[in-house]
Amino acid sequence: MPRLEIEAKTENLEKVNDFIAEVLIGCPMKLLMQIDLAVEEIFVNIASYAYKDKTGNVSVDCDIKDGLLTMVFEDGGEMFDPLKKTDPDISASAEEREIGGLGIFLTKKLMDEVNYEYKNGKNILTLIKKI
Repeated sequence: MPRLEIEAKTENLEKVNDFIAEVLIGCPMKLLMQIDLAVEEIFVNIASYAYKDKTGNVSVDCDIKDGLLTMVFEDGGEMFDPLKKTDPDISASAEEREIGGLGIFLTKKLMDEVNYEYKNGKNILTLIKKI
């Protein structure tokens, strides 16, 4: 599986998107936009929160096999399972809703499968999309 290892900084988002776009050459634009949005939500969250005041890296694996796109984000930041966060009440007004959680909620809606594990001191978030 092709891998990109990059510093977890928001300004590196474009490099992550370019890396994934190389794997997705020929995919329909609507699908690319959905994937870009999910990647942005995940990468920016890692860059913003995983390492607190320190810096660290994130590795991104991306591959297509048997009609499934698999993207794996791995970081050595603080353990955090985004799937344990309760989905936001999207029927409530913005003022009534708790802050946070919309990004992972959106990612779960855009992807067919989202899995998390913490292994060997690493957060591992896997996104799967039928293409």
